[in-house]
Amino acid sequence: MTPKTRASDAFSEGKTPHFEESARESLADTQLRRNLGKATQSIRRRRSSAVAEMPDWEELREAGYALKKRVMRHLDEYLLRLEESVTRAGGHVHWARDGEEANRIIAGIAKSHDAREVVKVKSIASDETKLNEHLEREGIRAFETDLAELIIQLADETSSHILVPAIHKNRSEIRELFLRELAVEELSDDPPDLTNVARLYLREKFLKAKVGFSGANFAVAETGTVCVVESEGNGRMCTTLPPVLVTLMGIEKIIPTWRDYEVFMQLLPRSSTAERMNPYTTFWSGVSEGDGPEEFHLVLMDNGRTDVLADEIGRQTLNCIRCSACLNVCPVYERTGGHAYNSVYPGPIGAILTPQLVGIGRPGSDTLPYASTLCGACYEVCPVKINIPEVLIHLRGKVVRHKQDKEGFKGRLDPENVAMQAMAKTFSNPKLYENAQKAARVGQWPLSRSGAIHRLPGRLAGWTDARDLKPIPEQSFREWWRSNRDGRNS
Repeated sequence: MTPKTRASDAFSEGKTPHFEESARESLADTQLRRNLGKATQSIRRRRSSAVAEMPDWEELREAGYALKKRVMRHLDEYLLRLEESVTRAGGHVHWARDGEEANRIIAGIAKSHDAREVVKVKSIASDETKLNEHLEREGIRAFETDLAELIIQLADETSSHILVPAIHKNRSEIRELFLRELAVEELSDDPPDLTNVARLYLREKFLKAKVGFSGANFAVAETGTVCVVESEGNGRMCTTLPPVLVTLMGIEKIIPTWRDYEVFMQLLPRSSTAERMNPYTTFWSGVSEGDGPEEFHLVLMDNGRTDVLADEIGRQTLNCIRCSACLNVCPVYERTGGHAYNSVYPGPIGAILTPQLVGIGRPGSDTLPYASTLCGACYEVCPVKINIPEVLIHLRGKVVRHKQDKEGFKGRLDPENVAMQAMAKTFSNPKLYENAQKAARVGQWPLSRSGAIHRLPGRLAGWTDARDLKPIPEQSFREWWRSNRDGRNS
């Protein structure tokens, strides 16, 4: 296991806006909301149909959960086993404590082969480390080859969705972008025409590149086999044509044995693209003479993951297989889009992963656990059963405690905490609860007007700024039940 890492640089001090600020701006963009609504609703319908075909879907989810839980429990052992397997198959393994070290390793490999251009498969891990920007500073141009990632790169924007990075753009906007950036004279907004322009642009890049780069959906500790699933064929081109292949992988992406693909190759496609199987599923183990790359490098990156692993509740976040199902059902994401999260990982999974990777207390990250209604839809669709609402509540508690420590509450009573503890004790004791109701019934008379409480006093006033409260009735249900039951028994 790598030494403990320092926090990611994804959230720069004082530069990252709060989710509430960004969400307000996104909500004002009506075109963005139309694009998001149409796309997420379509994906939800198709996913529902794909999942309905599987009579053992819940059993598959349970199996995926159990496998990932086992990996997290023995991660150090599986990482060493993976290193042995990859090395035995002719590959090279590098260990990166953080994103900066991972970038240096990858840039060094490219420089050692005199590569000035790199073709890339879609990789969220490389977005996490800001690899493209690092390579550019080193005089190396990275070309995104996934269609949506290419659109984002040409527009000089960041991804707004884990699976569909350009989900916030419609085809008319993409047409205008291609006309401007790819020197195309005439172009319609028909998807086949847009795709063909991108294909012609990228083909030359594939054939010239000395180094290909990929992320990893999974890697097998038993055999050293790395897997990339995709829908366009660009991944197959990047992982087979260049003589050198470099893969960046978060240390949590391991599965124990080759046979475990039986579970994840059913869970992932249906949860992400709503397909029975991805059109392109590429596996490779090290190098093979005369077939594919002559040199393979696997970079295993920590970048805060061991800190997440140390949290008994938060560690389930590392089970994520990046399917994006939680984004497509989230009512908050559907209305704000991914850019509002100001994070490489948007949506519900980003709301729990980013604060743990960068650390509680970093500007912007503390607001992400509140970017949720806690409706539980994300938990219901997660193929590996990550209890996202549970982690959200857990992180909210950590945010509050961090704020209390920062404001000097450590070692002295916090009024809000005392009030909540008193309420918990009252609500857990029937006699205390009924006595509190009676006391509140008497105490509410100055506040109750026309059958409602329109304004609470003091610090409670914020609760009634946007809602009225019903006053406590003259008779509670328990009192009514006792009187009626006693009347029937007499």
